[in-house]
Amino acid sequence: MQYDAIVVGAGHNGLTAATVLQQAGLRTLVLEAKRYAGGMASTVELFDGFRFEIAGSVQLPTSAVVSKELGLDTLPQVDLDVMSVSLIDEQTTPLIYYTDLVEAATHLEQVHGIEVVLGMAELMGWSAAPTRALGRFEQGTAPRTLDEMYACATNPAERASITDLLFGSCTEVLDRYLPDKEKHAALRGMLAFLAVNSTYRGPSSPGSAAGLAFGMAVPDENTVLTKKLKGGIGVLTEHLARQYADAGGELRLDAAVGEIVVADGRVTGVVLADGERITAPAVVSAIAPDLTLNTLVTSGAVSPELSTRLSRIDHRGSYVQMHFALDGVPEFAAPYEFLNDPRMQSAIGLFATPEVLQRQFEDSRRGIVPADPAVAFQIPSASDPDLCPPGKAAASAFSLWFPVEEDPSEYARLKAEMGQRVIDKITRFAPDFESLILKHTTFTPKHMGTMFGAPGGDYCHGLIHPELLGPYRPGPLGYRDQPHDIAGLFLGSAGCYGGPGITFIPGYNAAQAVLAAR
Repeated sequence: MQYDAIVVGAGHNGLTAATVLQQAGLRTLVLEAKRYAGGMASTVELFDGFRFEIAGSVQLPTSAVVSKELGLDTLPQVDLDVMSVSLIDEQTTPLIYYTDLVEAATHLEQVHGIEVVLGMAELMGWSAAPTRALGRFEQGTAPRTLDEMYACATNPAERASITDLLFGSCTEVLDRYLPDKEKHAALRGMLAFLAVNSTYRGPSSPGSAAGLAFGMAVPDENTVLTKKLKGGIGVLTEHLARQYADAGGELRLDAAVGEIVVADGRVTGVVLADGERITAPAVVSAIAPDLTLNTLVTSGAVSPELSTRLSRIDHRGSYVQMHFALDGVPEFAAPYEFLNDPRMQSAIGLFATPEVLQRQFEDSRRGIVPADPAVAFQIPSASDPDLCPPGKAAASAFSLWFPVEEDPSEYARLKAEMGQRVIDKITRFAPDFESLILKHTTFTPKHMGTMFGAPGGDYCHGLIHPELLGPYRPGPLGYRDQPHDIAGLFLGSAGCYGGPGITFIPGYNAAQAVLAAR
């Protein structure tokens, strides 16, 4: 059967590309290796009656153009009064991040002091030029060269912030704007975790400021803000799949692609793992760029120089993702009784100071599991009760740092050890937590790689390191300074410019490139 375009992978970027192409009149086929669509942006019933956002949780800010074209602004949201709460220990004043910006600023000033408000304002200002330099929320643009990135600065301070992005550490930036390590501990801990959770670097490691700038990127009037969706993140991909189907698109599940066929420098289609051949003049790969070009395309179609460059992409995920079916809502003990308010349970950060987080990162590289790991904990059923049976609770946790350089024979032991450390950490704040666990599962980077084809468990398809951002992240046709030169092949995964994160921009850009090439 002849198609105009084939999309490999039915994650949010793949479905975005397919929807745009099908709605533009191209007969499009989506091929997904798994038995369900959505990829890491899925809400999955892991245990009977308990549904979880299996990997991605919150939709990140994205282009207003993309959001409107895909109808993302029509989806039901969970109204949150509190976006997150950040804790360090019993001696540290918690930081409550209210959704309402005025309320958030008032809390910061009254509880943490005016210097914290000013420091945060300066930090947001610091992130503005890197946001422009990276094209963080832009669709349809090409990655900027380094000269073009610096040209985004309007004054010397902004040039300095772009230099921080490329060469600095998170801790250096925090020390500049939030220097009081005791008074600012909860905020520093939250920002350090934000900076490094999609990296393989500690907060004091050179280059970790890139993660801070990326995470703090300030949306503008052309941007749709972060949302928490009723029904979980899978509502997004279910919405895209419906749009795609309504436009006449075809989605095949359990259909792994074994080869993207290239002949005489041009794509001719794909061969499935079972040997079936499907032809099309255009293929969009929503699989990581290095896997696409070094593994899926016909052998010899990619130059040795490009293949070597791709092989150097850092994919070392260093985390565990845990999901818990609970026999009720855990009760937080003094001095954290305020967390028993369901409004406070959307995201509870049980963090560590940047200094401790750095030591734990260095220890993990020697095979040591953190004794007191930093944990991003949430009870989504508190604001979205349909995610679990009545009287129960669904909870999830994401934690750093899982040792990934250790002997593979130690993997199972390390997984069990870190999973228990995470449970112990949560139980320290909510003493009945462990006793409420009916079932739970622990996903390591290896599991994420197996389940979703994310190399190394890297859900970014290329970590948020400065050497993997901007001009060092490929667009639909490859790197700006080194295109892949395969006619009809378009890259559209989180590892491309416009990613990572649930922004839909890489998939959208790939689809636009297909249309422009016709």
